[in-house]
Amino acid sequence: MQQVIALIAPAFGMNQPLPLPMMPFQVLVDGEAQDPGAMAPQEAASPASEVAAQTLPGGETEADEALIDGRRRPGFNKQLPEKVEQDNPGAVGAPPPEAFYDKYDGEGPMGDLGLDVGVPDRWRIMSSLCPKTDAATGKKDRSLYTLFPRLEFVCHPQTDPFHHNLLKGDRPLAKGKRPGFLKGEDWFIIAGAVSDTVVEPRSFPIPVGNQTTANPNAIDTFGRSNSLVLSQTFIASVSLLKGMTAFKPPAIEYRIAVAANINHVQVPERRVLFVEPSKGTRRTDAFIGLQEAFIDYHIGKYDSKRYDFISVRAGIQPMQSDFRGFLFSDNQLGIRLFGNRDNNRFQFNLAAFWRLEKETNSGLNDVSQSPRNDFVLMANLYRQDFPVVGLTSQISATYNINRERNDVHIDTNGFPVRPALLGDLRGREYDVVYLGYAADGRIGRINLTGQIYAALGKDRNNFLTSQPANIKAFMAAAELSYDIDWTRIRLSGLWASGDKDPYDQTEGGFDAIFENPQFAGADTSYWIRQTIPFAGGGRAISVNGRNGILNSLRSSKEQGQSNFTNPGTILLGVGTDFDLTPQLRVSTNINHLWFENTKVLQVLRNEGSIPREIGFDASVSAIWRPKASQNLVFRLSGAMLEPGRGFDNLFAQQGKASRFYSVLANATVAF
Repeated sequence: MQQVIALIAPAFGMNQPLPLPMMPFQVLVDGEAQDPGAMAPQEAASPASEVAAQTLPGGETEADEALIDGRRRPGFNKQLPEKVEQDNPGAVGAPPPEAFYDKYDGEGPMGDLGLDVGVPDRWRIMSSLCPKTDAATGKKDRSLYTLFPRLEFVCHPQTDPFHHNLLKGDRPLAKGKRPGFLKGEDWFIIAGAVSDTVVEPRSFPIPVGNQTTANPNAIDTFGRSNSLVLSQTFIASVSLLKGMTAFKPPAIEYRIAVAANINHVQVPERRVLFVEPSKGTRRTDAFIGLQEAFIDYHIGKYDSKRYDFISVRAGIQPMQSDFRGFLFSDNQLGIRLFGNRDNNRFQFNLAAFWRLEKETNSGLNDVSQSPRNDFVLMANLYRQDFPVVGLTSQISATYNINRERNDVHIDTNGFPVRPALLGDLRGREYDVVYLGYAADGRIGRINLTGQIYAALGKDRNNFLTSQPANIKAFMAAAELSYDIDWTRIRLSGLWASGDKDPYDQTEGGFDAIFENPQFAGADTSYWIRQTIPFAGGGRAISVNGRNGILNSLRSSKEQGQSNFTNPGTILLGVGTDFDLTPQLRVSTNINHLWFENTKVLQVLRNEGSIPREIGFDASVSAIWRPKASQNLVFRLSGAMLEPGRGFDNLFAQQGKASRFYSVLANATVAF
C-alpha cells in the first residue's frame, strides 16, 4: 500500500506519503524486494514487532509459514520436536509394517493388498462384542449386559433358528475359518434339518387274501377296512453358495439333502403288505434316500442391471412343471437351464430328467438301482401380468419318453409293478407330449388358478388290444377364491377325460407323469390322500394313487407307468380357509367326485353297467404354527368319504361300514 501511495503522491502535490497505522509486523515478499519499482519500508521494525515475530503460531518467524492452532493446510506440517531416543532393555519391539498386511492368496494383483487391522466384517461387528462362553464353567459372563443392555438382542447361540446365525446363511464364512479351496469372498453355508412325523389311522376297501385270510370267516371279496400308518422322516441338507443372496443370484451353489424314513403299517388282511400271505399283517421298514445332490452355476455374463440371470443346474433336484403340481412334481436326476428376463417379467425353464427308481414303502429315491428307461424333457415360459395385470401365464411342452417294454420290475414287497397286471400283461412303451397352459394370480379381487393339458402321443402296446394305439387325452382344472377379511372361500373344479372305447385304437384317458396336486384340499382330502385297490379288475392295481387326484388304474404312482386307458376324473368342490390368528388356520373342504367314463371299468370288471358317481369327500383340517413361522408346524385333519353308487358298485361290503375315513396327525420341526 505504501508503494502505491508513493507513486501517486506527486500528482496530488504531496512530497511525503501519508502515514499508515502501525502494524504489528511487516512482511516483504521476496519477489517484491527484488522488484526495481518496489520502495523500501518507511521505517524499521519496532522492538514490539520483533517480539511478535518470535511468537508466531507454529514456531515460525514468517507469516506465510505460520500455522494457526487447530487448523491444517495442505502440504504443510508443523515442526516436530527433536526425536527422543529410548533405551528400554528387555522391551519387545513392534512387528514390522508388513505384518499388518493380508497374506497373498493368489487372487488379484499384489498391489491390491490392504491393511488387516483385525476389525470384524459388517456381519460380525456387533456379535463380536458378545461375551464368550467360559470353557471351564460353560457359562457366559452377563455383566457386560448391565452396561449395554441392548447388546443382548444380538447375542444368540448358533442353534437358534429364529435369529441370525452362521448355519442359516445369515452371514458368510469368516476368512480365516473357511477351507483354503474356497477362493474369494461371500461364501455362505446353509444347513437344514427337518423332522416329519405322521400318524395316520384310516379305512379303505381291503381285499381278502386269495390263498388264506387273517379272519377265517372272511369269505367275501373285501374284508375289514381299518388300518394304521406310522411314519417318521428325518431330512438333513447342506448348501454351500457364493454370492450376495439379497438381490443378485448366487454365483455358484453346491447342495445335498439326505432323507431317512422309518415306517410301520398295520392292516387287518393278509397279502396286502407282502405278496407272500405267510408274512402277516404288519410291516416295519426303513430306508435312506438321496433327495438332492446338485451344482447350480450362475452364468454371470448374461446378467442385466436388474439382476436378471441365467443359471444351469445339474444333479438330483426338485422340479414342478406347473403351478399346482398336476403333471410332474418330483426330485429327479437331470439338468436344467433356467432364468429370467425383462426385470423378472419373463421366466423360463429348459430341463431334461432321467427318472430314478423309488423305494416302495418310503417313496424316497433309490440310487442303489440303475435309473429307469424313462425320460422327461420339459420347456416352459412364464409371463407376468399377462393377459391382465396381476395374472401370470405359463405355456409348457413336456415330452415323456418311456422305453420299459422289456423291463420287468418287482417292488420291495414282491408285487409286480412293471408291466402292470392288467389285460394281456405284456410290457409297454410310449411317447407322449403334454401341451399346457396355466394361469395363476388374481383378476381384481378374485384369485384364480387354472390349468389345461392336452396329452398327445403313441402307446406301442394297448394292454386290451395288444396293438399300438394313439394317445389323445385332455385335462382342465381351475380354482377360484375370494377373500373376505380373514376368510377365503374357494371353488374348485377338475375334468380329466376318460377312455370312451378301450378297443378303438385311441387311448383317451388322461394320466400324469408324477402328480402331487396342491388342489381341492390337497392331502387332507380323502380321495387324494388314500389309495383305493382295484380289486376284481386287476392284480396290484389301484384306482387312484397316493397323493394323486386322477383315476389312472396304475400299479404304482412311484414305480409304475402312465396309463391312458382309464375312466377319467370329474371333481367339483367348495372350501374355506379361516386364518383365525397368525398362528392358527382352519380349513374345510367338500368335493363331489365322478368317473368321467366307466367303459374301461366295465370291461375290466366284466360288468354291463357301472354308475359314474364316486361320492362326497368331506374334510376339515387345522394348522397351528406356535412361532408364526415354518419352524414348528402341527397339523391335524380328518376326512370322510360318503360313497356314491359307482363306488358302492365296485367296492360293496356286505355287513361292513359304508363310510370310510382318513385321519392325519402331522408334526414338522425344521431348522
